[in-house]
Amino acid sequence: MESLIEGVHYYINEDGYVVLTEKYHLERGYCCGNACKHCPFDHISVPESDNSEEQSSPVKKDS
Repeated sequence: MESLIEGVHYYINEDGYVVLTEKYHLERGYCCGNACKHCPFDHISVPESDNSEEQSSPVKKDS
């Protein structure tokens, strides 16, 4: 994948977190298991105990 483009592959939410878009996930081609908000793969790689949006831990842009 080439360089990521803000507004296409990701956006910064109101809390300052980077949120990957469905387009990014489709281009990557698989579920990473991190319970991403826009996962088009039905979170198939997310462990059962973590398969909830409330339990996912977001990543700050500067980390």
